[in-house]
Amino acid sequence: MRILLTNDDGIFAQGIYAAYKELSKFAEVTVVAPDSEQSSVGHGITLFSPLFVKKVSVENRFNGHAVSGKPADCVKFGISVLLKGKKPDLVISGINFGNNDGCSIFYSGTVAAAREGTLMGIDSFAISLDCYNNPDFLASAKFTAKLARWVHKNTLPKGTFLNVNVPPGKPKGVRFTRQGTEPIHETFEKRKSPHERLYYWMGGKVPAHKNDNKIDTYALKNKYITITPIHSDLTDETFLDKVRAYDL
Repeated sequence: MRILLTNDDGIFAQGIYAAYKELSKFAEVTVVAPDSEQSSVGHGITLFSPLFVKKVSVENRFNGHAVSGKPADCVKFGISVLLKGKKPDLVISGINFGNNDGCSIFYSGTVAAAREGTLMGIDSFAISLDCYNNPDFLASAKFTAKLARWVHKNTLPKGTFLNVNVPPGKPKGVRFTRQGTEPIHETFEKRKSPHERLYYWMGGKVPAHKNDNKIDTYALKNKYITITPIHSDLTDETFLDKVRAYDL
């Protein structure tokens, strides 16, 4: 099995090494990741500045390619240049430090990298650990390896990738879920710089969620690993059928 492994936390992040350590036990893994953190960049790509790429050895644990771009850039570059257009069997993005459930998928660079793999016709998934302090990536890394084998064996529908979130500690089990759609409620803290210039720092409040283990955000908070199939075609087919009859 050949895997392209990337993330949005950067090539020196703990999560990508944890995933590499488990995946490399049974697969040929090519690591292509941003040279610095690229969280919440969404599905951006680099068009108006050059991409610098260098091969790095991460603390003598693994070798990879650090790209001065975004996660989607890494997938494009990895397949087009490093693999010379020969598609890998899987694109895996993660393991992200922090959750990427619900509406976060629209902002997440981790999720965007998996989507990019899918757009290129490759089975892909993104995986995140719902933790922000003292992360232990071992369980999520082992699940990454298990899921990689499962996806490779069963394949995914065309245009569909998986968004996976793992709770900290021991999970209750695995749930296939819908994406939560409750928006993140932004907060803007007003501050003043040392030069007396006003600025704002954006944060967010976790939205209330329905008590429903069929939805990723609630099931994750209830200590389940959530797997949400996401389709890269965002067309609203039902509404499309209606508007075709309109004369504009």
